[in-house]
Amino acid sequence: MPDDLSRAAYSVLLPAFSGLQLDDTVSQFLRQGGVSILLGETREEYLDRRMSVERRNSENASGFRAITDAAGKLAGSPILVAVDQELGGIERLHKLVPTMPTRPALHELSSEEIEAVSFSVATAARGFGVNLFLAPIVDVVTGPNPWLTGRDLGTDAAEVARISCAFIAGVQRAGVIATAKHFPGHYLTEDDPAIAEACVPGSLELLEEGIDVFRKVIGAGVKAIMPGPAMVTAIDPHNSASTSPAVIAMLRDTLSFDGLIISDDLDAVSISRGHSVASTAVASLAAGAHLLLLSSEAGLDNIVQAIVSAVEAGALSAEVLLTAAQKVRSAALAAA
Repeated sequence: MPDDLSRAAYSVLLPAFSGLQLDDTVSQFLRQGGVSILLGETREEYLDRRMSVERRNSENASGFRAITDAAGKLAGSPILVAVDQELGGIERLHKLVPTMPTRPALHELSSEEIEAVSFSVATAARGFGVNLFLAPIVDVVTGPNPWLTGRDLGTDAAEVARISCAFIAGVQRAGVIATAKHFPGHYLTEDDPAIAEACVPGSLELLEEGIDVFRKVIGAGVKAIMPGPAMVTAIDPHNSASTSPAVIAMLRDTLSFDGLIISDDLDAVSISRGHSVASTAVASLAAGAHLLLLSSEAGLDNIVQAIVSAVEAGALSAEVLLTAAQKVRSAALAAA
């Protein structure tokens, strides 16, 4: 059982790294049971909302194919290979895939046109082994939000839902999992959750418009949803959405979402809130997340040990861990 628990704990981690090379840490992670990786961007690229000139000039499809093939061989099983490929926001795959329309242009296109271009982007990505998009962003932003500036789709909830559902349809028709983020919606977040303990203030009534967009993308069949990094005070005044049992219960029970639940970045200050990444990982699993996003440099072995120790101490149910691991492995198999 301890070996089963350890492999399960590796299975629920989604380590991010910014290059196109599997270092010793990630390689060992895959050998020990990991089945997911995020080909991420640097903090500077994230803030700039575009990939660096050096990256755009040096990366090519064969490089992506090489790393995804190598990762699959190390894991010995189908794996999830994720990227941030947002609508008009962060586009990790830059010019290696067809260019998405700008955010203003998206509003001028029909749903059919958005679905068609999304299908072409995802088809190209799948061709070099990417099968999970951490997109679309469906937050309906109506107030200050430095975190989502230059990434959100605007203030009109119906239009955000229309564009997002078309994107999801095209991406998933191509065999790539789409991830709607960031539940339950961050209409206003005055601080950047990466560097501050951010919150979404106000009543449930103020959240309802954003939550309704999630109802619509769930109805459209989105396969994954990411709770956000901020604390949503009307639902849970103590925990970030990614570690909140109440927030994830709303997603799972009230909105009847049965797909893959992916935490936001556990390294973010707003999620950890003074706790270690290891204890934050345990809290996110206990709250109901299946796959935990974190840096590959966060100490993966220590986090796995913390998860196993939590199960052995009775602080985390073995069934919860094993179910989450099976959910991730099933998603990887389905996306293979």
